[in-house]
Amino acid sequence: MLLPMLDLEDIKPGGLRRLSRREYNDLARLGAFDHEKVELLRGMLVTMSPQGTPHMRMVVWLNRRLIKSLDESWEVRPGLSFAAADDSEPEPDLMVTSDSSKLDDAPTTAFLLIEVSNSSLRRDRKIKLPIYAEAGVPEYWIVNVSRPGEVTVEVYTEPTASGYAQMVTLRDGDTLRPLQVPIEIAVADLPR
Repeated sequence: MLLPMLDLEDIKPGGLRRLSRREYNDLARLGAFDHEKVELLRGMLVTMSPQGTPHMRMVVWLNRRLIKSLDESWEVRPGLSFAAADDSEPEPDLMVTSDSSKLDDAPTTAFLLIEVSNSSLRRDRKIKLPIYAEAGVPEYWIVNVSRPGEVTVEVYTEPTASGYAQMVTLRDGDTLRPLQVPIEIAVADLPR
C-alpha cells in the first residue's frame, strides 16, 4: 500500500521563532555554537563573514592604535559581543567602552563601534547600523576595505530611532576624530 505524499503546506511554519539575547547566551553557554561563528541580529542567528587579509590587517592595526593611545579608563574590545537590544547581540570588530569590572558580560553602552567591511558591507550598513543607532551608540565607523589599495571610513553620528542623522565619508587627507574618544587617526595611516 502506498502512503499519500506529504503535502508541505500542511507542515509550513506559521512564522519565524526569533531568539532573545538571553536564549542566545544560554545556548552559547551550552556549547550550541562552539563550531560556528554567529551573532544575534534582530532575533536571528546570522553567520559571520569570513575575514580576509585586508580585514584582519586593519583590525589588528586599529586595535593596537586604540590601546596604545588610550589610558586605562578606556576598554578596547576586539570582536566581542555588544548587548545592543533584547533581540540583538552583534560582535563589532572593535568596541571602545569605559573600563568595566564585569568582563564576563557584554556591555550595553559603547562610545565607538567599528566594523571593518569587505564582504560584510551591506550587512554593516543595512542591519547593524540601525541596531547600533537604536542602542544609542554615539559614533559608528564602517572602515571599507573592499577595494584593493583604497580605504574609506564612513563615520556615522547623531543616533536616532531609525539610523544616524549624520554621515561623512573620510578618505586619505582626512583625519578621524571620534566625538567622545580622545584619539586622532589620519586615514592615510590606515593599512592597505
